[in-house]
Parts: sequence; structure tokens; C-alpha cells
Amino acid sequence: MTIAIISDIHANLEALERVLAYLNENKVDKVFCLGDVIGYGPNPNECVELIRDNCQAVLMGNHDYAGIGIGDIQNFNEYAKLSTFWTRGKLLKENTQFIKSWPFTYELETSYLVHASPKSPSSWDYVLSVNDARKHLKTFNQNVCFIGHSHVPVIFSDSEYYRKKELVLEDNNKYLVNVGSVGQPRDGDPRSCFVIYDDETNKIDYIRLEYEIQKTYDKIIKAGLPVFLAERLLKGY
Repeated sequence: MTIAIISDIHANLEALERVLAYLNENKVDKVFCLGDVIGYGPNPNECVELIRDNCQAVLMGNHDYAGIGIGDIQNFNEYAKLSTFWTRGKLLKENTQFIKSWPFTYELETSYLVHASPKSPSSWDYVLSVNDARKHLKTFNQNVCFIGHSHVPVIFSDSEYYRKKELVLEDNNKYLVNVGSVGQPRDGDPRSCFVIYDDETNKIDYIRLEYEIQKTYDKIIKAGLPVFLAERLLKGY
């Protein structure tokens, strides 16, 4: 079975539509979302509704949690805080209720899914190095755990990391796979990023897609959101 794992859409409708069209064209069996559907971007409702209609499961991200008025934004930077308040004012009631139903984790037979980290899913810890990964690799039973949160695509084992377009996972090893970001990449590549996982061959494929960035840029400016949130999309940071 082929499984698409997407994350960190951040209310970027153009990016999400491009990714979903690709998945439909390539007949991927199932789609799972690791959260942060909202926050930063100009189309929170549209993105929530597309995720509801196209994903078999969607997890709670820190910006989703904050956007529905539950999560603490004390540690958010100024851009995140401003966009959170803006998002709260735009979310429809039914979409807020839908977000409240999202779990923090989801388990499949061969993989574990969480927005930030498996050790403490609601603490929003970042996994940025092999040393970070070691703390988390023992906390799930499956071969692989898929995460988002940092917006940087990378695969960690307990001894090394991989920045490859594809990788076959070894059965006798454990991995943390950051799937990157659909709507706000931060690895210097502005194209949308996500993963397709074949759970029979254990193969991971990273997919990068161009989308109408300028259209999203213009929407952010028109909405009165911080200009920085538009500018960063152009360079992928």
C-alpha cells in the first residue's frame, strides 16, 4: 500500500491543492496529515475542509491547537502570534469543532504518526539532530515514526541522518522521518514537500512540487498578515 504523509500546510491553499492533485493523479492509496493545517497562511477554512475530505486521519499540530484557542502561544514569535489571532477570527465554528477532534498520535501497523515528537506529542519538541532523535526512537514500537513540525525534510536513525530523495528502510533499524512542509518549507527550497511511503517495500520517497507561490503571497499581503510570512515562501526559509 502506498501512503502519502503530508504536514504543515499552514493555510496555504495553493500548495495543498497542488499536492492533492498530484496524489490523485498518482493513485496513492491513503493520505495522512501530521497537523499544522492552519496558522501563518490566508486560507485556514479552505485547507481544513480539503484535509477533512481527502485524508484518512489528521493529527493535532501546535498551530492548530493555538488556532482553536486551547494551545499556549507564549513561546510563539511575533509573526506566529499575529497570525494566530487572525486565524481565530476567521475560523468557522464547524471547522473549529473538527480541529478539536484531532488526536495527537495515530498508529498504523508499520508506522507511528505524530506532529512533533513521539516521546511527548503535546509538548511540541523539535527533533533536529541525531542526539535529539535518540531520545525518541525508543518510544514507539513500529519501524518508522513520521513527524513534521520543523519543516525540514530529514531522516534520522540512532547513528546517522539522511538527506536523500529516496531511502529503503532496514527492517532491523528504527527511523524518524520528517516529511517536510507542504505550505511553508524551511530548507531553502520553496517547493512543497511531502513523503510517499510504500509499507510493503519500506521505501520512502520525498516529493517536491512547484505551486502558485505568487498567488499565496498576494493573498497574505491582502489579508493584512505580516509581510515576512509572504516573503519567506519565495525562498523557502
